[in-house]
Amino acid sequence: MESNADLLVIGGGHAGVEAAMAGARLGLKTILVSLKKDDLGKMSCNPAIGGLGKGQITREVDALGGVMGRAIDKGGIQFRTLNSSKGPAVRASRAQADRELYHKAVEGFVTSQNNLTFLEDEVLGFETSSDNNNDNSVDNNIVTAVTLKKHGKITVKALVITTGTFLRGILHRGETIWEGGRVGDAPANALSDSLKSHGVNLFRLKTGTPARIKKDTIDFSKLTIQYGDNPINPFSMMTEKIEREQLPCYLTSTNKKVHELIKAAKERSPLFNGQIKSRGPRYCPSIEDKVFRFSDKESHTIFLEPEGYNSNLVYPNGISTSLPEDVQREIIKNIEGLENAEVETFGYAVEYDAIDAKELYPTLEYKNIKGLYFAGQINGTSGYEEAAGQGLVAGANAALKILGKEPLILSRAESYIGVMIDDLITLGVDEPYRMFSSRAEHRLMLREDNTIFRICPIAIKCGLLENDQKEKFENLKSQYDKLKEICTETKISITKDEKWLKENNYDLKVSMPLKDFVKRSDVILENVLNYLNLKDNFHSFVIISLETEFKFEGYLLREEQEIERVKKMENTKIPDDFNYDELKGLRIELKEKLKKAKPISIGHAMRIPGITPAALSLIAIRLKNERNQ
Repeated sequence: MESNADLLVIGGGHAGVEAAMAGARLGLKTILVSLKKDDLGKMSCNPAIGGLGKGQITREVDALGGVMGRAIDKGGIQFRTLNSSKGPAVRASRAQADRELYHKAVEGFVTSQNNLTFLEDEVLGFETSSDNNNDNSVDNNIVTAVTLKKHGKITVKALVITTGTFLRGILHRGETIWEGGRVGDAPANALSDSLKSHGVNLFRLKTGTPARIKKDTIDFSKLTIQYGDNPINPFSMMTEKIEREQLPCYLTSTNKKVHELIKAAKERSPLFNGQIKSRGPRYCPSIEDKVFRFSDKESHTIFLEPEGYNSNLVYPNGISTSLPEDVQREIIKNIEGLENAEVETFGYAVEYDAIDAKELYPTLEYKNIKGLYFAGQINGTSGYEEAAGQGLVAGANAALKILGKEPLILSRAESYIGVMIDDLITLGVDEPYRMFSSRAEHRLMLREDNTIFRICPIAIKCGLLENDQKEKFENLKSQYDKLKEICTETKISITKDEKWLKENNYDLKVSMPLKDFVKRSDVILENVLNYLNLKDNFHSFVIISLETEFKFEGYLLREEQEIERVKKMENTKIPDDFNYDELKGLRIELKEKLKKAKPISIGHAMRIPGITPAALSLIAIRLKNERNQ
């Protein structure tokens, strides 16, 4: 029986796994607690990783040493690059997953990780005590122990809570209501009560999932087929190549008859009859929500996604619903290709407790209880990728604080994870938060292709990368530097290369360095390297990243200048004990906002809703005067 740990993580989903793995990689004795081992990396909803904004987060998690990218590379059954015809700032990778292969990959990483123990148990609550300064105020509470149902009390130095949709989870399907975090799993009511007893403010959010359909009852001949990319572009820098068979996805859509059925059942919908009182995700709405909100649309696309090589289940992405079973059955049989489809499990909605993320520091530590961190859906997000990114940051920061090291704080200019966390702790949420590339002001800087060059140095500084990961990054960085040197020193000559230029219809008037030649829109660096017999010397990550930097050099320079300007503000730290009440001329309501938000910098304060330029100026002047004194 375990009796103590440096770090304890609650929850076996994507956030919990990344948090526990990060703590263990940093050398701490770490315990990961979940109700079942089968929960590790479990895909509760759609069987896919990545997407717009989400693919970038997945690669950032990988560059920070996380496991999500490696797991989907092992368990993916179809890989695609979204927006491949558009600019590099908005391209993103997405992969369908074999649920079982993905789960087994995650489980393998967890069980083989040094310093990490997994426990199947239920968390009943946690304890705090006053910090060592004889001050009994709430602000000085610190986590000291966690109580488990089977393993009893475990003393800890830090706790990360990643409970997904399990806190007081309630499931809805038509008029039927029952308790659960998801179908087949009990809710975590005791932990919810413990959080409330410690003064943590909770509110309710809602999400949902569609029915699961038996594959052998679908008429695929009526559907539009969608293939994956060939060759496959892996998510993880540790994956050399993927050569598995890819399974196709299929497209169909709703229609007028389906919409009529949904409208006729409005009074039986938990969304509209008052049964569900919380708010769901605006960017991933249920089918009944879409039909009423976009009443002018005659159809909505449905993506039929296979759940695995050996699975007879298909996930109908696009018709998430909490309507009664009989209505769901009628809806499905009126969709082209699904006329004879049989349902394995019907869709449902789930309401659950979440915390106010504005009460967290950028490290994801709770402001009023030291050593308590939150990550994932409990912070108001939706999606596996958003959860994984938060989990890694929370777990790493819990460990770094125990070790007395500098925290891992990613800025908006450095990563999508930084954008997400800043949005959460500054703005909070009133609906589940989903990442999009449009949320990032500097998305041209935060491309998928340059992720390892942006993020790995940060991970190495924090100690998050294993030796093989560091070696891989150093090899890729060496390739990058070498190719940049070649592109700078090699000239494309209008005489020596005349034949090749004509064969490729490159109209060149004067000789120029390769780096300038590649700036032309009709030139692809890979083709030039093929001509120079150099392509096989460099990884595709390196080639694509450097080509983008050459082509968008002017834009990137302006972005860097803007980032530096903002960074000066971001780096102006505000001490924890800064007294806003002493600022003359600052309105009372703004003082209250600032005291509640406890911004750590001028940049952080700048993004608090309602904080004016005048207020920021007062704070900056006061900080300058204090420094001068």
